[in-house]
Amino acid sequence: MRRKSIIFLLTALLMASGTAATAQEYSCTPVTVSSEKVRYNGKVCYSHIVLEKQTLFSISKAYGVSVEDIYRFNPSLKETGLKKNTIILIPSAEALMEEPKPLEKQEIQAADQTAAEAKATEPETVVKETVVKEEVRKKEVKKEQKKKKSKQTVHVTKWYEDLDTIARKYGVSVEAIMKANNLTGRKLTSRQKLIIPDPEDALVQDDAAEVTGELPASAPDAEMPEETSADTLQVQETDSLSAAPAVLFPKEKVTATLLLPLKADGATSSRNNMDFYSGVLLAVNDLAEEGISTDLNVYDISGGKAVTEEDIEGSDLVIGPVSAGDISRYFSIVPQTTSLISPLDPRADRLVAAHENMVQAPTPHEIQYRDLVEWLKEDMTPADTVLMITEKGMHSDVAVQIKAIMDSSYIAYNPFSYSILEGRDVTDPLYGIMTKTGVNRIVIGSDSEAFVNDVVRNLNMLIHRKLNIVLYGTSKIRGFETIEAENFHNTSMHVSLTYYIDYEDVRVKAFLMKYRALFNTEPTQFAFQGYDIAKYFIPLAYKYGGRWQEMLSESEKAMLQSTFRCLRKGDGGFVNHGIRRIVYGKDWNVVKVR
Repeated sequence: MRRKSIIFLLTALLMASGTAATAQEYSCTPVTVSSEKVRYNGKVCYSHIVLEKQTLFSISKAYGVSVEDIYRFNPSLKETGLKKNTIILIPSAEALMEEPKPLEKQEIQAADQTAAEAKATEPETVVKETVVKEEVRKKEVKKEQKKKKSKQTVHVTKWYEDLDTIARKYGVSVEAIMKANNLTGRKLTSRQKLIIPDPEDALVQDDAAEVTGELPASAPDAEMPEETSADTLQVQETDSLSAAPAVLFPKEKVTATLLLPLKADGATSSRNNMDFYSGVLLAVNDLAEEGISTDLNVYDISGGKAVTEEDIEGSDLVIGPVSAGDISRYFSIVPQTTSLISPLDPRADRLVAAHENMVQAPTPHEIQYRDLVEWLKEDMTPADTVLMITEKGMHSDVAVQIKAIMDSSYIAYNPFSYSILEGRDVTDPLYGIMTKTGVNRIVIGSDSEAFVNDVVRNLNMLIHRKLNIVLYGTSKIRGFETIEAENFHNTSMHVSLTYYIDYEDVRVKAFLMKYRALFNTEPTQFAFQGYDIAKYFIPLAYKYGGRWQEMLSESEKAMLQSTFRCLRKGDGGFVNHGIRRIVYGKDWNVVKVR
């Protein structure tokens, strides 16, 4: 087994990403208008996944925009060209109608007008003298500000940081930080801004405080973080090592091992794994800027290459392998005491029960279904009617699981089953069992694209008959290309899913800019997943050392496209229960509600 160098593979990635896919100019794949709309910089855009051999010209024609419009919303495309499975933003008609205001020109005109008025009302010498004095004053202010800034630093706290780790990072004492920020206690909140005093000044102040016995002043109201529910982590101080979850065992450097089939069979699989690896690299880079050092060991396990106990020895965590089969083989080779994170395969959750140090990162489908039913139950009122529609003669796993969850949740619902051949004749029977005053909440127990398409079509026909209908759909429905996006919005479809990227999130925007600059291409969903997993789990190992799994259940956090809420499954390992909820609005927006 050959250990891969990060620098070597990073160079290879940069070289590979710079290769333009010129072959796609000659043979085009048909373009289907996406059913997904997102807001980016306040403007509504389609979220389009690029397929092989699609071109900018064919995409622009399908969406009714120009190639230059696409370039404006995806600036890196001019250098990289299109890449299969990347997500690009296509501006909607509304977005193109919103013309930017020439603020700079207006400001210049206003300034010129102000200067002209001043010149007309005051003597020329007075004006010049006033201008000179104002310039001198501004220079003095800037000088003082620069001097002040050089003496201190503003630190934005991360969810895993405490006063001790921040003090060590900047070489000052905890007491100096508390005094500079008027803190009366050691509890911090995520994204709280702390003034870090100059180490020399802080040392003088500490000496003075030690002599005089000075205590910190009373604290003002604490600044509330933007996402307190997901990012705030409370740690109780204790002198007892028996209270394991409350004790910190920080590490100077985290050793992480990545097991990926980088040269997997099939160009698509290999590319997806490389994209995942690219996301991990960017996360490690960002963590280094935050003061978290990572020793990343990368092994290419394509072609059945196996890892040994010596390869994994000393790792704080292992990310991979990808498939459930490879994970099983991994556990037969190395000790089960090594923490392993299953990164991509939702079916690998069946292995968790037998391996207490395994973490299943993708949320299993059953948990998605449970959240969907729970959501429906939360929305219900006494005037509503619930229908579960299934395909006659078909017994899919989706139908069986959702029905079992509905029954165990004690939800009163009307079952309705029909075959796809009866699709043209079911609107009247459906109308007859629906409420005319409340909301008709519909669950489709099927993963057949043809049947789901027929149900959605019938529901839209009933909406035209003045019925209030809300559809609760599985994440798979969103990927059905034969269903018109308008029908999702008409039914106000509610979806519980594992992955969703909010392009209005400032963290997503920062990730996009860094990824484009580093790899000269657009990130795929696999790149987002690699980043999320590394950015979430490595800081846990950094702060809690070998006991980081003991803090998993208390460390819920929303990342870029995933939410991690890991709970232990019986006596086995951990399964991620993190779910995102989205609603297709009547105004063509897709809104994340959780």
